[in-house]
Amino acid sequence: MTGRRGGRPLVPAYLSTGGVARPSRSHLERLSVLTGSGEPAPADLPAAQAALLEELEYGSLTVVEAAALLRLPVSAVLVLAADLVDRDLVLARAPIPPARRFDPDLLKRVADGLRDLKHR
Repeated sequence: MTGRRGGRPLVPAYLSTGGVARPSRSHLERLSVLTGSGEPAPADLPAAQAALLEELEYGSLTVVEAAALLRLPVSAVLVLAADLVDRDLVLARAPIPPARRFDPDLLKRVADGLRDLKHR
């Protein structure tokens, strides 16, 4: 996906997915975490999928991070990732849920207890 002036890729994003517009797995999200399965890549793997697998050799990435590295729209990477998951070449897990909000009363009691211990 060689760039040209203006930073836009020469190959339209829909061609990188083989013309597929929707991912085969609806549970994939922008923040889903992708990890390579360790299986060897087949020789007939399309270039965009091979590039995604290559990026995953260095560790796990979210779909958004992979899209940025590949310079493709998130929607295209969702399609690529879903196909790789279908082929057991990539593992995908749900996004890490946001942390719960802490209980300010609990924190106050802990701080008071620590201060009390310090003054003993």
